[in-house]
Amino acid sequence: MDLILWRHAEAVESQEGDDLARPLTAKGERQAERMAGWLGRQLAATTKVMVSPALRAQQTAAALERKLKTRGELAPDQSIEALLHAARWPEAREPVLVVGHQPALGMAAGYLMAGDARPWSLRKGAVIWLRGREREGVMQVVLHAALTPDMV
Repeated sequence: MDLILWRHAEAVESQEGDDLARPLTAKGERQAERMAGWLGRQLAATTKVMVSPALRAQQTAAALERKLKTRGELAPDQSIEALLHAARWPEAREPVLVVGHQPALGMAAGYLMAGDARPWSLRKGAVIWLRGREREGVMQVVLHAALTPDMV
């Protein structure tokens, strides 16, 4: 299974009010477009796109111009267990792209790669692409790609 973790692009700073309603900045819109362009060329047509209900994540994912599914389990306050359950890791047969937030994305990457749910840092708009495979009865996780919007 391929699990692609995409942190939302740069959003306006938190003001008093609803954190879920924070939109992308102009820079964030450019970051989302750049990464979406790269992802669009790399992702299989069967990739399932799951997105946090937060506006900044929705706007980031919209740049990909694919069908997406909003999942409450990907909201900013959710756990890595909720994220992995929503993505159906490692059972899903199709690739899954998760557009979400720190620290859950970084913790999921750390847990899957190193067995430790420490909050690995992901820059805004960055992607970590993991590939799960079974070798000799043992599940392995391989880093397929790690990119920031400035790299594409």
